[in-house]
Amino acid sequence: MPVNKQRTIQLMACVVVSAFALNACSSSSKSPDTTVAAVADTAAGTTVAAATGGNEVVAGIKAPDIAAATAVGKGEGELNLIAWAGYTEKAWVDPFTAATGCKVNVKVGNTSDEMVQLIKTGDYDGVSASGDASLRLIAAGDVAPVNTALIPNYADVYPGLKGKPWNTVNAKSYGVPHGRGANVLMYNTDKVTPAPDSWSVVFDKASPYKGAITAYDSPIYIADAAVYLMATQPKLKITNPYALDATQFGAAVDLLKQQKSNIGEYWSDFTKQQAAFKAGSSVVGTSWQIVANLAKAEGTKVEAILPKEGATGWSDTWMIAAKAKHPNCMYLWMDHIISPAANAAATEYFGEAPSNPKACSKTADKTFCDTFHAGDEEYFSKIWYWTTPIAACLDGRTVACTDYSEWTKAWTEVKG
Repeated sequence: MPVNKQRTIQLMACVVVSAFALNACSSSSKSPDTTVAAVADTAAGTTVAAATGGNEVVAGIKAPDIAAATAVGKGEGELNLIAWAGYTEKAWVDPFTAATGCKVNVKVGNTSDEMVQLIKTGDYDGVSASGDASLRLIAAGDVAPVNTALIPNYADVYPGLKGKPWNTVNAKSYGVPHGRGANVLMYNTDKVTPAPDSWSVVFDKASPYKGAITAYDSPIYIADAAVYLMATQPKLKITNPYALDATQFGAAVDLLKQQKSNIGEYWSDFTKQQAAFKAGSSVVGTSWQIVANLAKAEGTKVEAILPKEGATGWSDTWMIAAKAKHPNCMYLWMDHIISPAANAAATEYFGEAPSNPKACSKTADKTFCDTFHAGDEEYFSKIWYWTTPIAACLDGRTVACTDYSEWTKAWTEVKG
């Protein structure tokens, strides 16, 4: 998830870290980490066919011909990762190192663009890529396909997160999903009345909350405007907010330029957005469920909803570098991070739905998975997960669509 390093995540650390330690200690027979090591040892020297059944094919992506691993051996002793803040905390990294011998070194990424550049250096074995980066990494040959048959815990991942267009190309999976979440509409319940049910409260030129509206600061936010236009301007015939031809793209950009006069603040660090809602300088805008939860804990009167038009969202993917120097450790890590205990700890710590349903029994807050709609596929069917826009339209049309470079240029224009 594209965020800057989050100091507020630390507020959740004691509860979640304690919960993970308890889960790890209570597994008297064998921990997920011990299982991973055993599988790795028995798989050494064995050829396993890649599991790719049921994957969606992304049209127009010409991924380099890179072979997926056929076996996982003993860890090389070290693992170098690029990760979002909060994804690689000691509570679930240390048990992994103890079980596999892979010492984890982490470079915290602040933006997707930074992560894309870092992986190109060849200094890293893997990355927790968001959907606005993953297809770029695949097309450039910076990451390799993943043989999910070598990742035992992948079998338990929610079917709704497997074989998706942001990390699957030509029926090849390029990673394992960390978790998922929606970009919700958050509002101050005292100052925004009546309670909104539509994105119109932030996109309407005549919005009564001018100067107190907040929006996400990233080119991918153009998709939020496209989601709204899908519902309100059917004549544009938008069927996928990441597949915009010139006319559709122009309409989305124009909407955002119109919106700018009402924006009080563009945010990328959610702790700053939380502070703005607490201070009252922001009263409504795009946010994440974790921000609403933390704001409520501080006494700020807010609610977060999924508007009737639907919303954008994210599902971050752990991907292995094409030139990984420690591929065995990376495969072991991908299995570990989606194991029940580790996945529960990591996603609860950050504030997003886990990718493994078995994680729900391991969270410190037993209502956590309900709050974050972990297995609610009807809820997530209304979410358009971040996907890198490319010139070949992702909706299958043969016309040219706008690619990410054009989105980046337009976002600069939007902000002036």
